[in-house]
Amino acid sequence: MVKSNNDQIYFSTTAIILLILALIFIVNKASNKVDQLQHKIDNRNLIIDSLNHEIDTLHWEKEIFDYNNSKNNKILSAIMFVESSYNNLAYNSSEDAVGCLQIRKCMVDDVNRILKRKKSQIKFKYNDRWSRHKSIQMFEIYRKYYNLNTYEKIARGWNGGPTGLHKPSTFSYWNKVKNRING
Repeated sequence: MVKSNNDQIYFSTTAIILLILALIFIVNKASNKVDQLQHKIDNRNLIIDSLNHEIDTLHWEKEIFDYNNSKNNKILSAIMFVESSYNNLAYNSSEDAVGCLQIRKCMVDDVNRILKRKKSQIKFKYNDRWSRHKSIQMFEIYRKYYNLNTYEKIARGWNGGPTGLHKPSTFSYWNKVKNRING
């Protein structure tokens, strides 16, 4: 029995269609597997980020002691809590405020200006705002330069700039910080 050309074309076309359908099925199954694995990776990354945040929160007091005397620990702790709940990865996109102390670029510029006046070799970068260690250094440089030497001056100066103590808009911020210190 001899098959006609049409039969051969039909079987070839059918085989190609079946092969294409099998490939689509395999690709779809592989894609689903990739999505499942990506979901697992994302979940594990969230767990790792969460654990890093917990570890970082446990270590933050040690870093504070490196840069502050015991008098200023309470105020720095309260400001960190009010600003970011101690989160080094906090980001406020509307102000471009970054890190545990929610430092904006103008603060980095001001601290660098202070350091330059003091003829210091230290210069901070905008990315340093993500580092708790460097954020605390900037905080201390700013606080000392502007003679912010009481809890209220420190809090209102941090929130409203060097003249923040004279701005009515910094009262509510000071109350949040004060409540955290007292409570």
